[in-house]
Amino acid sequence: MIRGVLLIALLVVAASVVGLGIARGSGYVLIAYEGFRYESSLWVFLAALLVLWLAFYLLRVLLRVLGVSSALANPWSRRHRSRRGRKASEQGLLELAEGRWSPALKHLRLAAEQDPQPLMYYLGAARAANQLGDYESSDNLLERALTRQPRAELAVALTHAELQQARGNLQGAHDTLSAMLERHPHHPEVLRRLLDLQRQRGDSAAVVGLLPELRKQKVLADSELRDIERQAWRAALLDASLHGHEQGDTLQPLHNTWQQMGQAHRNDPELLLIYTEQLRQAGAEAQAEETLRAALKKHYEPRLVELYGQLRGSDTGRQLQSAEAWLSEHAEDPVLLRALARMSLHHQLWGKARDYYEASLGFSRDPQTCAELARLLNRLGETERSNQLFQEGLGLFNSRTPLPAPR
Repeated sequence: MIRGVLLIALLVVAASVVGLGIARGSGYVLIAYEGFRYESSLWVFLAALLVLWLAFYLLRVLLRVLGVSSALANPWSRRHRSRRGRKASEQGLLELAEGRWSPALKHLRLAAEQDPQPLMYYLGAARAANQLGDYESSDNLLERALTRQPRAELAVALTHAELQQARGNLQGAHDTLSAMLERHPHHPEVLRRLLDLQRQRGDSAAVVGLLPELRKQKVLADSELRDIERQAWRAALLDASLHGHEQGDTLQPLHNTWQQMGQAHRNDPELLLIYTEQLRQAGAEAQAEETLRAALKKHYEPRLVELYGQLRGSDTGRQLQSAEAWLSEHAEDPVLLRALARMSLHHQLWGKARDYYEASLGFSRDPQTCAELARLLNRLGETERSNQLFQEGLGLFNSRTPLPAPR
């Protein structure tokens, strides 16, 4: 409303100014150029200019209207192609998210051909083709994406490795990621993907090899990295023992793996337990006993004491004395007392073994301790007490491992 009033006011002022100008004089305009000569009054000349400007403006509007009309009428016009591309991209992305692979492949492929930045559409179409089992089309779409956007090599390669991994082609995924690691040595995502792949393949040596770079680049949180590192070394120790059995030399691969570990990991109770247990299974009980005794002198750990009591070192008397020395600080540890009872049995110290078993049961009614003391008492001829302990141990075991309810 206000704008209309202002416009009318301006028109009135302009007409007044023009009227005053005409009243004061008509003016004179002369344009002469070689043989051309134009003469008119000033106001006629200005009116002619105004008419020419209006004619030019109307012609532009007419041409624009005709162009829009032809674009609307022509199904292959740029306008229609752009609209089809937008529609295909919207539908394709929605279908991809909903798991409708076949229509998603069709629409995303169309959107990729229409869009000047087609990377995301090609990658989505490749995923859809991969889900449909059309691996050749999937790879071709990735190649097309790389051709259209060469600078997106890493993104295309990561997607390719992911799809190869989904197909079960772990070696192909490994080759793809290894090539990218050579071209981008410190890239966090390449390192993370390669770590996940090596863990899936069960290649503990490769995981261990990646750990220094993972820590340096801070790809994972420290706690997560420590867990992965422990799992990798655990698997490496078990693999070394297995390979040793296969090669007929059980101990050397195990020793080599153990020496490759840092001191912090050689002091880790869980890894130490695995190492000494593998030594025990390989018949190297004396070496396992020495390793555990040295570790327990530094740090007392009940899990290690449990295994220590099951070993027979080269000097069982010294082994027993070393364990009894720990009683000064851990006299109420039922695991240590049971271990001492077992070592006493090795020396046929029946009374001493019985006392240690009884002391262990005084701190913890463990079914294993009950069973071992029951066997000892049976050997000593105390049948009634032996049967009582067997029954008690069986009851404790059943209470800890309840039977499934009948159907």
